[in-house]
Amino acid sequence: MKFVLIDKVIELDPGKCLTAVKSVSLAEEYLADHFPAFPVLPGVLLLEGLIESASWLVRHQQNFSNSMVLLEAAKNVKYKSFAAPGMQIQYTVTASSIEENTSTFKGVGSCENEVIVEAKLSLRHFNLADDNPKMAHVDGKIVENMKQRWNLLYSG
Repeated sequence: MKFVLIDKVIELDPGKCLTAVKSVSLAEEYLADHFPAFPVLPGVLLLEGLIESASWLVRHQQNFSNSMVLLEAAKNVKYKSFAAPGMQIQYTVTASSIEENTSTFKGVGSCENEVIVEAKLSLRHFNLADDNPKMAHVDGKIVENMKQRWNLLYSG
């Protein structure tokens, strides 16, 4: 199952900061199991929302030059509350650095002005063709897909 944990990018300061939102809906499949009597967004998916937000900032800053933008490390992750159906999470990531192949961020997720998750993230970015030139066509397809999704997420 593939998750998309960002509904909209609401603010962008290129290369510096990005704010995105996610509306939690009872229709999301994983909530049926987590937990049936008390459905909440799993903590790992709260963290993934921060990671996705940071990856969009990298992609935008680097003009979508890398097909892969992946989590390398998550440190000092703190979960402070839950996100239940009907709530909207606001993710804000601030870049400490965005280099050619790595980047670091501080991220905060909040609901109704209450911090529910925070973390320090390190991302790694690269193309599949870096190791296998035959994968260049796959890189191209992924980058094109990410550009199309970006156009849906951000209207600025």
